Amino acid sequence: MQVNSVTSSANAASLTDSLSGSSSQALTQKDFLQLMVTQMQNQNPLDPQSDTQMAAEMAQFTSLQQSSAMAGSLAMMQADSLLGSTVNLQIDSQTMTNGVVQGVIVQNGTPMILVNGAAYTVSQVISVAPTVATQTTNGQGSTP
Repeated sequence: MQVNSVTSSANAASLTDSLSGSSSQALTQKDFLQLMVTQMQNQNPLDPQSDTQMAAEMAQFTSLQQSSAMAGSLAMMQADSLLGSTVNLQIDSQTMTNGVVQGVIVQNGTPMILVNGAAYTVSQVISVAPTVATQTTNGQGSTP
């Protein structure tokens, strides 16, 4: 009977591919543990994987999860920081628009800024300027 071993490089490649895809395709910790159990069940009994190698794989997976979570948080913070700012946006190669960022929403896990009632990605922003507030008077020439 021939026993096929599952190599860690193949696992790391598929894990990286899965995590770089959309959030619906990302591996969870449960999926990773199932993958490790399957790897242990199918390893070559004459050349088993070392416990340090398994621990290293688990640490690598945890690091990838934390990096993904941090990137999502950073993108949300970046979008939030634009609230109230005047932005110029590149819609496509021929079209630009500008306006005040009125809000932030999340679509498919991606933060989007709302400008003039339309949603745009933060990557479409080409410049940011503070919004100049207009002063109003109370009818007697002084500000309230």
